[in-house]
Amino acid sequence: MVPKPHKSSQYKAAGRSAVASRLPKILNEDQVLQALRAVGAVSTGHFILSSGRHSDVYAEKFRALEHPDLAVSLGASLADRFAGQHIDVVLSPALGAIVLGFATALAVSRSRDGEARFIFAERDAGEMRLRRGFEVAPGERVLVVEDVVTTGTSLREVLALVDPDALVGVGCLLDRSSGLDLGVPLTSLARLEAPTWDPAGCPLCAAGLDAVAPGSRHLTARSG
Repeated sequence: MVPKPHKSSQYKAAGRSAVASRLPKILNEDQVLQALRAVGAVSTGHFILSSGRHSDVYAEKFRALEHPDLAVSLGASLADRFAGQHIDVVLSPALGAIVLGFATALAVSRSRDGEARFIFAERDAGEMRLRRGFEVAPGERVLVVEDVVTTGTSLREVLALVDPDALVGVGCLLDRSSGLDLGVPLTSLARLEAPTWDPAGCPLCAAGLDAVAPGSRHLTARSG
């Protein structure tokens, strides 16, 4: 007669199974876009982007990052794009890319022995800087992680803080630029095909459609 497993063993096995089912899932591009649309992180309308340009598509990444399992999965997917490369530090610009950068560093740390640190750059007197004691030590290898790339303005400022010889690569959640040249390859989880227009030439404005400015820079300006 085969003895029945003790209840505590059953509970442990069930617990391991539940944890395994919640481990980060590596998503391909179609799965990333599907997940973002499912949580309302990609929407259509008439939007004023943080760059000041207008578009009929808006990506609100925090609608995705408010879901911890999805955020961890996106970080794991981005880390997977750089598998096999040694990464000591993940660096992101504040505020939008902090969650994704942290999730990416977590995934890098879990994939090897040893920790990958996470740091972020923020604006100080209008310039992007490393503060709060953050620094990149000589010899450390850096992966720069952004959330949504349109004009690449913030991303270029962050890249200027990194020694080119220390740079592993640049990754982002969504690339909605049109042939952006950063001087280094940009690895995105997905491309978002979305036209942008100068306000003077925006067809949505010409059609009389009201525009909304959901970006954090505009929110900050209104609150001030």
